[in-house]
Amino acid sequence: MNLGERIAALRKDSGLSQEAFAEKVGVSRQAVSKWEAGASVPELDKLMQISELFGVTTDYLLKGVPEDANPPAAHVQQPEEAPLEEAQAAPVYELADAVQAEDLIAPAPVSQPAELEPAAAAMPKKKKHRAAKWIALLLALCLLVSGTLLELRFDWLREAWWSLCGGKVQYPYVLVHGLGGWGSGDGINNAMQYWGATTGDLVAYLNSKGYNVVAPSVGPVSSTWDRTCELYAQLTGTTVDYGAAHAQAHGHARYGRTYDTPLVAQWGETMHGGQRIKVNLVGHSFGGATVRLLTSLLANGDAQEVAATGKETSPLFTGKKASWVNSVTTLCAPHNGSSLTCVIDSVGGIVGISNTTQLLAELCFMAAGAAKPLSGTYDFMLDQFGISSADDTAQSADHVIERLTSAGNDHAGYDLSPDGAQALNERIDTVKGVYYFSYSYCTTKPGTLLGGQVPAAGTLPVLIPTAAAMGMYKGTTPGGIAITEAWQQNDGLVSVISAQCPAGAPRTAFPADEKGGSAFKKGIWYVAETLPGDHGTVIGLNTDAAQTHQFWDAQFERIEALRR
Repeated sequence: MNLGERIAALRKDSGLSQEAFAEKVGVSRQAVSKWEAGASVPELDKLMQISELFGVTTDYLLKGVPEDANPPAAHVQQPEEAPLEEAQAAPVYELADAVQAEDLIAPAPVSQPAELEPAAAAMPKKKKHRAAKWIALLLALCLLVSGTLLELRFDWLREAWWSLCGGKVQYPYVLVHGLGGWGSGDGINNAMQYWGATTGDLVAYLNSKGYNVVAPSVGPVSSTWDRTCELYAQLTGTTVDYGAAHAQAHGHARYGRTYDTPLVAQWGETMHGGQRIKVNLVGHSFGGATVRLLTSLLANGDAQEVAATGKETSPLFTGKKASWVNSVTTLCAPHNGSSLTCVIDSVGGIVGISNTTQLLAELCFMAAGAAKPLSGTYDFMLDQFGISSADDTAQSADHVIERLTSAGNDHAGYDLSPDGAQALNERIDTVKGVYYFSYSYCTTKPGTLLGGQVPAAGTLPVLIPTAAAMGMYKGTTPGGIAITEAWQQNDGLVSVISAQCPAGAPRTAFPADEKGGSAFKKGIWYVAETLPGDHGTVIGLNTDAAQTHQFWDAQFERIEALRR
């Protein structure tokens, strides 16, 4: 057997899938597949990890040498004692080979004349060990301090090292759409791009600027959890695993579509001098919750899914991958839900919508610009519920969403409500090693006659009724959340206060002087000053192309300047 065949045999003997094994050694499934096929070989540090994982020697992995081919050190014949002058002349490595580990810890006393005995020889063993520990601690402290200084003051050393090792690794950008949206190459007959909308293809523009940008499609009306699982599968090039515990709790299939080609090659692996390949996640609207949950699951995993499936758990739910994400940017995201769901429940007639199910349908196809009934043009990506694209019977959006919502709360409608968002926030952490940015927009102004907020000039016409209704609404959700005047400023679909930051998360304003990115710290939400515009302005809907590009250029340049 060759190296790849030995790795495959050890993996199978241990009952590990390629995904599970890849997770344990910190590489992608594709890397494992290449190792086992002989198309590539593991790096030295990965070989060491594999040998430790399976309890074999690196000699066995590389050459197939049995573990007992070399006799234990205790049975090696020791050389005869050499005269003092020969021992002094012997090379250091020959002397080291003859020294046992216990001799290094507690050397046996040597009979010497009292007058020649060193003072240290009389020192008790406990004091020797204590002194050694203090010395080791001091050395560790010195290394820590020097490493911190290097990070703070000598970033150029790392840059120089990366240049020698192949260059600075480029972090890809992943754009995640909101409710009713779609990714690159999808949509309604490809009539309009979600990212860029009326200003043109934003993904193509950003790629032309030298960035590596991808825009996957996830379930347009699915829950945050299901969308996150679909996003992970597309980025890694695997089969969607919604989790055994989640699928059972919500009555749908555990597995979804299979994606053979990863959108982010070698995601999470290291290259060019130890640089890890990370991603910059950007979520618009409902996509904000999706990228937040993905980041949290990568870092912390999910205990319920691990308990339900053990070794067969998807790597998404096993955690320990906080270092796979560099930054999270949210745009008009309903972090704390949308008060529009409350408006619908109480005064839906004002905006011409009678219930939350209809709200889902209307918002979905308002964004898509599609007329109903459908005729095979829209992919709902609800395979887990037995629903995919609309068929030739021209089923309506209302009918499809009615089937989805009747199955429980595993859908976007619930997660968009303040109560649903609060439940979601309880399971999403702000990860300490990730940069966070949020942007909110406002298309309302104070009302002069009735108070509250009213739509400003330039608001997208289809958003005027919803902006007006949200601008006047006050009340309490079924779960007891107070929707006060603070919620009335909005972008037509999301309140400003909700778009700024998840409730309870650490937050601060953008620094006045960004200092080339060094002013930003990880694990804190940086909340930008609210910008004028409605829910679609930031993605280029009914706005100016130059202004749209200026916003995206500035944010990407900000992210590129962050300290790594």
